[in-house]
Amino acid sequence: GSNVSFLSPHQFLFLKRMKRDWVIPPINVPENSRGPFPQELVRIRSDHDKNRSLRYSVTGPGADQPPTGIFIIDPISGELSVNKPLDREHIPSFHLRAHAVDLNGNQVENPIDIVINVIDMNDNRPEFTHQIWNGTVPEGSKPGTFVMTVTSVDKDDPKTANGMLRYKILSQTPESPTSNMFTINNKTGGIITVAAGLDREKVPQYTLIIQATDMEGNPMYGLSNTATAVIRVTDVNDNPPEFTAETFFGEVPENRVNVIVANLTVTDKDQPNTPAWNAVYKITGGDPTGKFSVPTDPTTNEGLVTVVKPIDYEISRTYVLTVEARNEVPLARGIHSPRQSTATVSIRVIDVNESPYFEPNPKLIKLEEGMMPESTLTTFTAQDPDRFMQQSIRYSKLSDPANWLRIDPNTGRITTIAILDRESPYVKNSLYNATFLASDSGVPPASGTGTLQIYLLDINDNAPKVFPQETEICEKPEPNAINITALDGDLNPNAGPFAFELAHRPSDVRRNWTITRISGDYAQVSLKIGFLESGIYEIPIIITDSGNLPMSNTSYLRIKVCQCDINGDCTDQQHIMAAGLGTGAIISILLCIIILLILVLLFVVWMKRRDKERQAKQLLIDPEDDVRDNILKYDEEGGGEEDQDYDLSQLQQPDTIEPDAIKPVGIRRLDERPLHPEPQYPMRSAAPHPGDIGDFINEGLKAADNDPTAPPYDSLLVFDYEGSGSTAGSLSSLNSSSSGGDQDYDYLNDWGPRFRKLADMYGGSDD
Repeated sequence: GSNVSFLSPHQFLFLKRMKRDWVIPPINVPENSRGPFPQELVRIRSDHDKNRSLRYSVTGPGADQPPTGIFIIDPISGELSVNKPLDREHIPSFHLRAHAVDLNGNQVENPIDIVINVIDMNDNRPEFTHQIWNGTVPEGSKPGTFVMTVTSVDKDDPKTANGMLRYKILSQTPESPTSNMFTINNKTGGIITVAAGLDREKVPQYTLIIQATDMEGNPMYGLSNTATAVIRVTDVNDNPPEFTAETFFGEVPENRVNVIVANLTVTDKDQPNTPAWNAVYKITGGDPTGKFSVPTDPTTNEGLVTVVKPIDYEISRTYVLTVEARNEVPLARGIHSPRQSTATVSIRVIDVNESPYFEPNPKLIKLEEGMMPESTLTTFTAQDPDRFMQQSIRYSKLSDPANWLRIDPNTGRITTIAILDRESPYVKNSLYNATFLASDSGVPPASGTGTLQIYLLDINDNAPKVFPQETEICEKPEPNAINITALDGDLNPNAGPFAFELAHRPSDVRRNWTITRISGDYAQVSLKIGFLESGIYEIPIIITDSGNLPMSNTSYLRIKVCQCDINGDCTDQQHIMAAGLGTGAIISILLCIIILLILVLLFVVWMKRRDKERQAKQLLIDPEDDVRDNILKYDEEGGGEEDQDYDLSQLQQPDTIEPDAIKPVGIRRLDERPLHPEPQYPMRSAAPHPGDIGDFINEGLKAADNDPTAPPYDSLLVFDYEGSGSTAGSLSSLNSSSSGGDQDYDYLNDWGPRFRKLADMYGGSDD
């Protein structure tokens, strides 16, 4: 530390004048000094302190500004000291200003700038920006191929050796094929390959330990650090796919498509599921017609030999295919497909029972209609494609709508079993279709169908008929002509033109009518006389066709002559006649309807009578079978008449009925206690006609009165307590036909206490 003093006044003035040129040299302080502290750096003194006492101070960052207290100055002696060790990497330099003032605080000198530089020491190791560096290089790369760059930083001054770094590779794992496959640029950190032989299939990854050293790599003084570089060797297509066998075998039934015949397996050392590993198969021989294809299974990479077109065993029993395997991307330069990339596929075709087929199908034959039964038409045979199977074919009929034909099961010869008729409804446009079945003797049997088309040539086998068959004219026709034509089932020339002629008999036909030809197909029937009375007239007309052997036929034209209205239309009565119903037929229909109605009426009457008898039988029960003796009382009696749906007014008002039919209402056994207070029943109006129930009660009453074995009570008892003042009066009002006094009622005593009272009333003495 050199002393800096203020000079004499005249010199100071000179320096002041020359101030721009006067610079205090920077003060250099090494970092990380060990002390002791405070450590003196420089002494500042002014010449003015000879005359008076001065005070010195320093300002700026590191003194009175943060970081404060690093530098201090003795205010009296002007000695500037550093108070603690410095760190260049934290603050590389300080800019301070020194001041000199008298005791009054007056500035005696201009402030002086002081620059303190911190001198760098090698106190920082190099630091890699990543601890692990990842890079890639394709396999088979030439020497000199760039791989990656690693970088390290040193906080020391890069202008000094302390911050100048050098790189080197310490180790390589694995050391295959050599221990120095890579080198590093010692200044930039760039890694390149230096040897050939990178093979992913042998070594997929290298690990390098990289060292960075400062002091320009001086191993004696420099500080070092290490990092790891992981270099992955990427795949290129340097391995072709190779078949696992020279020959593959498969079999397939004939006529089948989309069937996998064989699975071709390959191996490829390249990275799986990449274009360099994925296999593509191509048939290079043995399949000129393209019956096979070999798609790739995306999961297993196998080749699937597939049938895409039907194979015929009878044409080829075996196929030998040559298949080549390649990758989706071409092989790397300089690598060629080996013999193992080609394989042979031997395929055996299995014979399958095939259906026989008719040839030609459909088969057309032409012949005249009217051919007699048991005539041979043709032979309709089928061929069996299975040439190598010993099979026989049997024929049968599948469809023969008119049932005209028969086929021989063995030979296929077709004969007729009925007359062929072109005019049959089963023949459309002169063409008749029949279908036959050919079945072979395989297990299971196979069958094929064939259609025989018979074109029937027309012969004149149908006589013409008059059309229309019915017509009508008025009694006084105006005009009096009817146009007619003829229908013939045959075709020309076996049909029209037709010849029309009236028959000679009966003789009045030609007397009343005349026929005139209009054209080849039409004629006109007209009335010779002016008036013809109402009725139906059948006129025989002889019509002859134009066939080679003409056919003639007498057909009847039915003409209805009727009374007409002003419009010239027949009246309704005549229309009924025209329907062909005579008076006798109408009378017969009416008689049938009347008989039917009488039968229905008799059935209804019989049903009503049977219902009446059934009711009487149910209610007039034989006293010996009387069930009332078995009635038990359970002290619950439900509702009275008011709750019933029946009209009981006839029972409640006996006064309205004839004297011999007065019915006692409200009778109650005297030994019975009423269960509820006396209700007041409203009086109902009497029905004007008692109806069936009144008659029935009267009949029952008479039967009971006249029966000597009847018990001493009426057959109608309403077991309900209805209060006093009953309209029925006493029991004696029943007017029994016999007084009953001559009967012995003592047996009532044996019936129990309840009937003892009755025995006293009827059988006892007068008391």
